[in-house]
Amino acid sequence: MHKAIFMDRDGTVSEEVGYMYHAGLYKPFPWTGEAIRLINESGRKAVLVTNQSGVGRGYFSDATVAEVHGALNAELARWNAHLDAIYYCPHAPDAGCDCRKPNPGMLMKAREELDIDLGNSHMIGDRYLDILMAHAVGARSVLVLTGEGAVELENRKLEDIQPDLVAENLLSAVQAILNESAE
Repeated sequence: MHKAIFMDRDGTVSEEVGYMYHAGLYKPFPWTGEAIRLINESGRKAVLVTNQSGVGRGYFSDATVAEVHGALNAELARWNAHLDAIYYCPHAPDAGCDCRKPNPGMLMKAREELDIDLGNSHMIGDRYLDILMAHAVGARSVLVLTGEGAVELENRKLEDIQPDLVAENLLSAVQAILNESAE
C-alpha cells in the first residue's frame, strides 16, 4: 500500500476566489509546484480532493472544473511535478452524498483506486472540513493558514477535533510531513 498526501484545492493549493466559474480566475500559489514536486520525489501519492458544489448548484459545469484542473496540471508540469489523481465532489450541500467533505468518500475512493494506506497518509487543507475528513479515516490532518485557515483556526480552537499540525502554507506543511517521516 502507498502513503499519500491529500490536498484541498481552493485556499490550499491555490488562491481562494469563491466559485471558480472560469479557468482564467484560477491562480495556484507560487509554492505549489515545489510542494507537489517534493511529494512526488518522496514516493508518496499526491492527490487533490475538492468540493465543487458550484456544479450541483448550476453555477458552472464539469467542463469548467476540468479546465481549472488542466490549468493546475500545466503549472505543475513547469515544476516537473504531477498529481497522481484528482477527486472532486460536484454535489450541492443538501444532496446527501458520501463524497462531500467532511464525508470521507473521496478518500475512500482514492484508497481503492490507488491502493492507499489512509492510516499512514495526511490531509492538508484550509478548513476544518478537511480536518474532519482526515479524522474520519484515521489519516493525519494539517491545517494551513492560507485561504480560510487562519480564520478557521481562530474560530474553531475550542472544538473537540483539532489538526495534528498547523502550517503556514502547503510547502511548509509538506516539508514538515516529510521531515517527520525522515526522523
